Formats: sequence, C-alpha cells, structure tokens
Amino acid sequence: MAALPPDPLGPAADDVRRRLLERIRSGDLRGGERLGAERDLAVEYGVSRSTLRQALSALEGQGFLRRTPGRGGGTFVTAAKVSRDLSRIVGLPALLRDQGFFAGTRVLSAAVVAADDATARALGVAPGAYVHDVVRIRLADGAPISLEHARFPAARFPDLLEQSLGGSIYELLAARYGVEPAEAEEQIEVVEAAGDEAAVLGTAHGAALLAITRTTRDEEGVPLEFSYDL
Repeated sequence: MAALPPDPLGPAADDVRRRLLERIRSGDLRGGERLGAERDLAVEYGVSRSTLRQALSALEGQGFLRRTPGRGGGTFVTAAKVSRDLSRIVGLPALLRDQGFFAGTRVLSAAVVAADDATARALGVAPGAYVHDVVRIRLADGAPISLEHARFPAARFPDLLEQSLGGSIYELLAARYGVEPAEAEEQIEVVEAAGDEAAVLGTAHGAALLAITRTTRDEEGVPLEFSYDL
C-alpha cells in the first residue's frame, strides 16, 4: 500500500520553514550546527511549538536538517551534499551551479614555492622548480564543503597569482592561457580530519574525510595541476 503524502504546511509553519531555509542557504546556519531548543526557537519565530515542529519536520524531510535523539542530541543542519560525475573534468563552481547551489570561495593563501619531489613528478618539472601554490576553501550555499590545495607550474602560467582566484581556476586557465583540462588521474582515500582541517571544514577532530589526490592534464597529456582536496 502506498504511503500517504505528508500533510501540507499551514502558512505559519511554512513561513518558519522558509526563514530557516534562508538562514541555511545564506550560511548564517552552517552544516553541522545545532539549532537552539524548540521552546527558544518557537519564541524567536513567534509560533507555537507544534507549528515549529511542523517546519522542522518539513526541513528534515527535504534533507536540510537531521534530528538526533537522546542526551546530547538535538536538531542539526545537514552538511551540503554535492554529486559529482567523475567522468567529467569541470570546475567546482560550475558543478555547484548546475545543482542549484550558490558557489563561493575563500582564498587562504597563494604563493610561489619550490616543487617538492611529489609535485615535480606529478607536474613533470624539475625538483625545486617554481610552482604556484594555492589553498582555498570551497563553499556551497555558504557552508564549507572542501579544502583545496592545488599547485600549477609557474613557468607555464606566469602571473597566475595576480589574477582573481575566487572563481574557477580551470575557467581562468582556459580564458587567459588557452589551456583546458581534458583528463584527470585521481587517488581517493579516507583520512581523519586534523585539528586545523576540522576547524576550517566545520567538522569534528578525527572525523572521516575523503582525500582526493589529483593530477590534471590538458588535451596533449601535459600536466597542468597537482592537487590535494579534502
């Protein structure tokens, strides 16, 4: 027997749902953040607790909230989930836009450094050759979803660090240097979040993360990027 559809929300509950959803999408409420007590939220939004519960249940059903029972439990904002087609080489901003997210980036650092042995092998340059080193946090609807550490050969992409690095670097490489990614080799492993990584990503210390080590090449098979993403 088919399950009955949920009852439609009344105007007051739907208004609370929309207001909470706006806070989630704007980043005011971040992934993993715990909401206040129901009685406090009901007072804040000027509704009864039963009306508030209807709004919370609707957001839980939509995947924006999760509820954990017992002591230490509560209602938490669900971390943003992004689907990725591994057969396509596309920048994260475009990927997020395609799925209806608002893409954002915070550049943590950008510098020219000497390539270590692993970077040199991946990019096909001599050890010690200069590479652009860029560390960024990628955001979906204001919530951090990835810590990205990427390196690019400096000789091939002069003055890269003088450009705006807040968008898709793949699109920047195509527009400024005429170089487009065509293939990528990736190694994926599960790692534990270190203290600084956990703080940046808004997760618990020691939480399981997917680490992706990637070498991206152009149409001629020449490496253009070596990156490590969490």
